[in-house]
Amino acid sequence: MSTSLQVDRSSRNLDVARNLKTKLESTQLRIRDSRPRFEASPLDNVEEWPASRGSGSGGGFKVPEAVAADVASQMSFLRKLKWQYLEQNAKDKYVKTIVNDEAPMITADHNAELQMVNAQKKEALKAAKQRLGEKHQDIRRLAPLVEHDYNKAKSLTDEAVTLTQSILDARLAITRLRQAHPQPRLTIPLAEEHLSVQIEEMQTLEDELQNANDRVGHVKESVKDGAKEVERLRLERAEAEKEVKARRDDAEDERVVELYDWFNAALALHRNLLDMQASHSASENELHLTYNVDNLASPDSQRRRKIVTIVLLFLPNTRQLADVQVEGLDEVDMKNVISAYVQANDAPGVIWAIVERARSTL
Repeated sequence: MSTSLQVDRSSRNLDVARNLKTKLESTQLRIRDSRPRFEASPLDNVEEWPASRGSGSGGGFKVPEAVAADVASQMSFLRKLKWQYLEQNAKDKYVKTIVNDEAPMITADHNAELQMVNAQKKEALKAAKQRLGEKHQDIRRLAPLVEHDYNKAKSLTDEAVTLTQSILDARLAITRLRQAHPQPRLTIPLAEEHLSVQIEEMQTLEDELQNANDRVGHVKESVKDGAKEVERLRLERAEAEKEVKARRDDAEDERVVELYDWFNAALALHRNLLDMQASHSASENELHLTYNVDNLASPDSQRRRKIVTIVLLFLPNTRQLADVQVEGLDEVDMKNVISAYVQANDAPGVIWAIVERARSTL
């Protein structure tokens, strides 16, 4: 609805601009066009007066200054001609009056009346000249304003024509875009809705990124603690190597010492990684492992711990895993997971799966 109103308004503006352009073109306000025509046209109809022949300004092209000089000389010549005419007329009347016997008597009252009429005519002529001078001053004063208004109107007309062409080009471009992109188009409400959804997604991703950064920080702290523990174990290993070296002479088989070192290192690493607290063999085919499980991803102030005991049962005199029992993890059903690892005879895998499941429940 708003688009149709805008189109109607632009159509009305275009019609007004066209009407204004037509009026300006039809109105006789071609002041600027008259100047070159005046300068290019010779003054063929102007006859040279006797007083202006000596000035050297003959026929042909004349500038306004030369025309003003010619007019001044012609006015002077006309004044002289006027006085000569009046003088000759007065002499003729005087001679006729003297010669004619029936001529009327000219008295002083008649002369006074003629002087009064002449004075009135002079006053009227003076007022007319004054009005003419005022008109000339008004023309000189208003001519620049009229020229300025004309130039302004012309510039506005040119701008209206340019805007009209721009509007037509924009309409053509809009028509092409509508043909290239048919319905349904993305409107402003749909775009705002899409933007709000994207803002919510960005906020969610920002929260997830913050949580991931927090977890990375906790993991880094855990790695630092692990590095300290590894350094401590290296010191213990160095001490143990010194003790083994001191007792190597008493040992019957050197492989026993190497196996013992490997077992202690593996056991320490396993305890460090999986938080194993204790381990003991109840019998030849039964092994009990106790773990202190906590969630490393949560902050230290919010961490919870759980004691989980894993019982590994093997077939007698073999390394075949027979069964696995879990204590301390009653809320989770681990039968399917345990049966899968038991069939695969994967004791480390089942331990890792149980510990991870216990951490996820915290």
